[in-house]
Amino acid sequence: MAGRTPGRFVHLRGTKLHFREAGHGKPLLLLHGNGASAEDFTTSGIFGKAAARYRVLALDRPGFGLSPRPVGRPWTAGAQADLIQAAAEKLGIDRYVVVGHSWGAAVALEMARRHPRSVAGVVVVAGYHYPPPRLALAIAALPAIPLVGTVLRHAVLPSLVRLNWRWAMEKIFHPAAVAAPFAAMTRGLASRPSQLRSISAESFLMLASALFPNRRYADIAIPVGIIAGAGDQLFDAKAEALRLHAEIGHSLVDIVGDAGHMVHQSEPQAVLAMIDKIAALASVADPASEASIQLSRP
Repeated sequence: MAGRTPGRFVHLRGTKLHFREAGHGKPLLLLHGNGASAEDFTTSGIFGKAAARYRVLALDRPGFGLSPRPVGRPWTAGAQADLIQAAAEKLGIDRYVVVGHSWGAAVALEMARRHPRSVAGVVVVAGYHYPPPRLALAIAALPAIPLVGTVLRHAVLPSLVRLNWRWAMEKIFHPAAVAAPFAAMTRGLASRPSQLRSISAESFLMLASALFPNRRYADIAIPVGIIAGAGDQLFDAKAEALRLHAEIGHSLVDIVGDAGHMVHQSEPQAVLAMIDKIAALASVADPASEASIQLSRP
């Protein structure tokens, strides 16, 4: 991506993951949503501020930013969870807190389910936990279709993305103001054919999750923090947050007023505060015993 200075890469399983790292202390992994990159957390200020207390790694998930997305693999939330866990192991990281925004929240929760000995706590932000079927998802998934999708991604969609960029930013940030650094950084990235392929592929996964729901979260036995913007216009994030809170008894929830889907950009302090709460709870909780975790509900 033009203007972006690379961080580091970890090579594994026939591919590589790009990440930025800063700080010292308890490990904290940051996972962006569909269409963004690790820079989402640098422009929001979360990366830099969290580095004062944690060893922070902001990762480009497969197909986004500077991380490739090898074809021929179904990059489901579970597959990405396993890949990121393998990267953490290779980097010598254990008992970490993971933060996920939007579809990155699905990956973070899968990491908690599949790797409970390594994940100490989870914070999900505007998470797509119980996706309802939506026409917008079906349309967004069209560029994933072979041949037709290739033409769309190279000849049609880049111009459409740029033309509709201001509208798209206002929609995901509403009712808050658009964060100019994020909008400027992401505009060129989101119109790249390679990233458009990843965006459409993840939209297809969201649609599949909506049509064939099989998500269960009650078996997650580590501290979970849940944040949603009350004004999210992409889906009813508040309802999904409260439903997840009810399913995971040992969880904390924060519904942020005057914020939308990009609540971490509009109100980064809310995310930082939740990270601190979950990290504190994780430091005293027994990861092998759900009964040892006693969280107070707001």
